[in-house]
Amino acid sequence: MPAKVGMVKVLSISSSSIFNIGDVYSMSPAASVKTFAGGGSFNTGSGIRINIDRSSTYVNDREVVDQSIINS
Repeated sequence: MPAKVGMVKVLSISSSSIFNIGDVYSMSPAASVKTFAGGGSFNTGSGIRINIDRSSTYVNDREVVDQSIINS
């Protein structure tokens, strides 16, 4: 069944979003990210004690894209 759409005002669309007007079968946005972090970086909660004397994260990443996202 066709969709009836009135006036639409788009203020902004981010780089990893989908904008659709009308009927659609499937939408699947894709994004990838690479994160480098040292010891104790992603701890959450209340009352956490972390004792890391010397924590270092050395990154030497020469690749611009590790695995590209393929839209098919």
